[in-house]
Amino acid sequence: MEKLVLHEDSDSGNCYKVRLVAAHLGLPLERRDYDTLKGETRTPEFLANVNANGRIPVLQIDDRFLPESSAACFYLADGSPLIPEDRFDRADMLRWMFFEQYNHEPNIATLRFWMAFVGEDRLSEAQKALIPAKVAAGNAALAVMDEHLRTRDFFVGGRFTLADVALYAYTHVMEGGGFDRRSYPAVERWLDRVAALPGHVLIDG
Repeated sequence: MEKLVLHEDSDSGNCYKVRLVAAHLGLPLERRDYDTLKGETRTPEFLANVNANGRIPVLQIDDRFLPESSAACFYLADGSPLIPEDRFDRADMLRWMFFEQYNHEPNIATLRFWMAFVGEDRLSEAQKALIPAKVAAGNAALAVMDEHLRTRDFFVGGRFTLADVALYAYTHVMEGGGFDRRSYPAVERWLDRVAALPGHVLIDG
């Protein structure tokens, strides 16, 4: 059996996605933690041996290294019920994963990082100037999700897939970035539904 090692920061929602997939599939996952605020993913050793892009998560499979959370999640879930067999549903799953990376994560996750880990008083003036636009874009993404979930239990095919994993990771901690989950009742019900699934683990678990 291949050895799986997750190079991660335990506070990161992107790293949490990979842990969540492994937990739902019952896959053993060794964890190696890095403090990104201290530059531990920018050392010569990390850049040479783990990821030349200096970012995490990175899923190590034996002696091979796979960066990017969506790629790592897909690798772990390939052949499992987390990836739909139906061709349209499989493409629709990817659609929501792309939506998360382009519309959701750059706003909701960024604001959480700035507010909860950096601190607003330590942000640059340029970063502070971006806050209103990121708040608006984050709320727009949440509104799209809420509308979609009004008549659905999960995002794709009526069951839990990688689309839900991708969107759950930062949505369930949205309040760390100043977003109000109570403003999105369908999203809130979905968050509770996902958290109640067997095998679910917490972000810092």
